Amino acid sequence: MRIVLWLFRAAIFFTLFAFALNNQHDAAVRWFFGQEWRAPMVFIVLAAFGLGCALGIMAMLPSWWRLRRDAQAQRVPRSDTATTMLDVEAVRAVEPAPLEHPPRDGV
Repeated sequence: MRIVLWLFRAAIFFTLFAFALNNQHDAAVRWFFGQEWRAPMVFIVLAAFGLGCALGIMAMLPSWWRLRRDAQAQRVPRSDTATTMLDVEAVRAVEPAPLEHPPRDGV
């Protein structure tokens, strides 16, 4: 399975490498007020991809931070004394109750 995965990665790499070699001609990105950026096509595509990745990550950061903060607030600190046989009831009080029936997928 590892060989198949490495062959797949190599195929993707060589496909992208061939794409880069075939798009070396200059292209222009025309901005407002007559401004223009000239660069090889592959750099323009790479810049657009990188900008899209950066904007996607920045858009997701607030929700990631909120979910992380909520998860840390729900985490209950467990001391060594709560895991002894004498404090089994204290541990059961913290753990959620089991479901009455298993969850159903689909419908």
